[in-house]
Amino acid sequence: MKETGLVHIYTGNGKGKTTAAVGLTTRALGGGFKVLYCSFHKRPEKYQNCEYDSLRALGAEVLHFAKGHPGLDKRIDPSVQVVELAEALPYLVQRLKEDPPQLLVMDEIIISVRDKFLSEEALIEFVKNKPANTELVMTGRGATPALMEVADYVSEICKIKHPFDKNIRSRKGIEY
Repeated sequence: MKETGLVHIYTGNGKGKTTAAVGLTTRALGGGFKVLYCSFHKRPEKYQNCEYDSLRALGAEVLHFAKGHPGLDKRIDPSVQVVELAEALPYLVQRLKEDPPQLLVMDEIIISVRDKFLSEEALIEFVKNKPANTELVMTGRGATPALMEVADYVSEICKIKHPFDKNIRSRKGIEY
């Protein structure tokens, strides 16, 4: 029976996927875990590195890949995202071989598959070949059935209502 190194997916169109991943990361750090937290398609400098600075202060290693998203920033070339993600997974494979964390978070990696910057097959292969004792969390809208199949936990966060619907902008400390 598999007791360690389980795979979590937080998906859906509601707010809270990254928040859930950060919460689990905080719990793991409090439990003495070695944590590698990786964000994808985010621009940490745009939002003053809020959660990332907190995670680093608690002892997590934090990395950023494929900064930004062409859907939110037209200056970003989608083909560059494909190249950056093609380099990110082999880097992480090697990193996990050399110094595996007890918890690896891949925040918004599912967006990479949804938007065709990364193949579903490549991510599934990564999941299947991760170190057996590394717990893995993947977040992002649009988890595919095949990704959900390789996961042990799948949580769908569903939007019922959101302040964006009333044109209320993101707030520091709450949405970022």
